[in-house]
Amino acid sequence: MLLSSFFFRNVEMKEERRKKFESLNDAPISGLIIRAQSGFFTVETGTGAVVCQLRGRLKRGPRAGDLAAVGDRVRITRLADGSGAIEEIEPRGRAIVRLDPRPQGIYQQILLANPDQAVFVFACAHPNPKLRMLDRFLVIAEKQKIPSIIVANKIDLVEEPRKIFGMYESIGYRVILASAHTGAGVDELRTALANKVSALAGPSGAGKSSLLNALQPGLGLAVNEVSAAMDKGKHTTVSRQLIPLAGGGYVADTPGWKSLALWDTEPEEMDAYFPELAPLVAECQFSDCTHIHEPGCAVRAALEAGKIHPERYDSYLRLRAGDAG
Repeated sequence: MLLSSFFFRNVEMKEERRKKFESLNDAPISGLIIRAQSGFFTVETGTGAVVCQLRGRLKRGPRAGDLAAVGDRVRITRLADGSGAIEEIEPRGRAIVRLDPRPQGIYQQILLANPDQAVFVFACAHPNPKLRMLDRFLVIAEKQKIPSIIVANKIDLVEEPRKIFGMYESIGYRVILASAHTGAGVDELRTALANKVSALAGPSGAGKSSLLNALQPGLGLAVNEVSAAMDKGKHTTVSRQLIPLAGGGYVADTPGWKSLALWDTEPEEMDAYFPELAPLVAECQFSDCTHIHEPGCAVRAALEAGKIHPERYDSYLRLRAGDAG
């Protein structure tokens, strides 16, 4: 009798499990992963969010990195229990990747997939701006072909903020002069973020949270809660997510930028990621010019003529030598 009851209960459990993962007859729908935690992905479909898991067939075989990540565009089917199954992950156009050394080899952890832009927030003062860190962030973005915006915050604390960040405008980067205290630049930043997926980064104390709160009440707190979880360490269950903006679009705090390494960047390709250096390379006398000591170097000639900022050239040398700054 006990054996018979166990058998029928086992059959019932299998049937319940089958029904749970049974797809409805609806056609697959497209969506955006806005949250990821412990193998569960929240997908925004335009008609509501659906909590999904990957289909088993997608997880077969060896992998060197995250199969799905926040920011990925996916195709899902709805299941009978109201959840969903990710059937397909669309190819990524770009991604912010952090390397995680593991016994099996290097694992590529995706901090954010398919960002439309990177927004780097640095203070004009208190603390003093770490421009070498900014240059490193910009190189990482250039390598991943991610358009960058620089937000110079706390402009109310200095007389001439463009003396600090003006050189970035001169080489083509968009610089937004802002102050969370006075509200300067907030509308411009709001417009820049609208209807885009933006990766935020910047050093501690730059006033990013205050600026976000000025942009949208409560936004800074929401972003901080996610960042705090991400900073607890790789052995902690981490939730990554996109925070929706009232005017359309999403922001994702990406504190991992500070730990990103230019791991696959050869010294000889570094000049390609400095927009003011790249056009000059073809004019150098030697094709393998390092722009350090060779005769006929167009980069050094431009530097001596005042067409390249010495601080940026110094950053180039340091990054080329592998100095993380």
